[in-house]
Amino acid sequence: MFSATYRLIVLFSLWTLSGLLTGCKNDLDEAKLITSRANVNIETGKNVNIQYSDHGNTKIKAEAKTLTRFNVEKPYLEFPDGIKVTFYSADRQVSTTMTAEYASAVENSNIMTARKNVEVINAKGEKLNTEEIIWDEQKKVIYSNAFVKISTTDEIIWGNGMVANEDFTDYVIKKVIGKVKVKTEKE
Repeated sequence: MFSATYRLIVLFSLWTLSGLLTGCKNDLDEAKLITSRANVNIETGKNVNIQYSDHGNTKIKAEAKTLTRFNVEKPYLEFPDGIKVTFYSADRQVSTTMTAEYASAVENSNIMTARKNVEVINAKGEKLNTEEIIWDEQKKVIYSNAFVKISTTDEIIWGNGMVANEDFTDYVIKKVIGKVKVKTEKE
């Protein structure tokens, strides 16, 4: 009935089609495997406000446009669109603010790293500018190994690295590079 050529074409077509289908199945299985590996638990919040309080008194308030939590073996948080952290004194007054364009923290480590245009301002108006700062909540210190600039009412100090208490009222620059006295209006 059917010519040998026709049967050959049909057989070749079926063989090619089965190869394609088998190939697609393997590709789909591989794609599912890759997707499952990439599908870590990710939780995202927008316009997030986090408050830490002690006996009803707010101690720290953190505000971020975006908070992403990665639920992996060592869960961590990212603040990819920046963060503002406000520290409050015992009398409920703002003692220090810290802003940065990016921050991250490994959960349960009590360590947060802030990067990109980091600025810390204390109650006296003294300002720290750097590209990276690490806040150790347990030790109640902030520190940096990066270039720092500290501006006070009467001087600007540049250096490499610094350590301070978390409210930035007591600080030490590791390697001072330069100082400039600033004239005040009284002088």
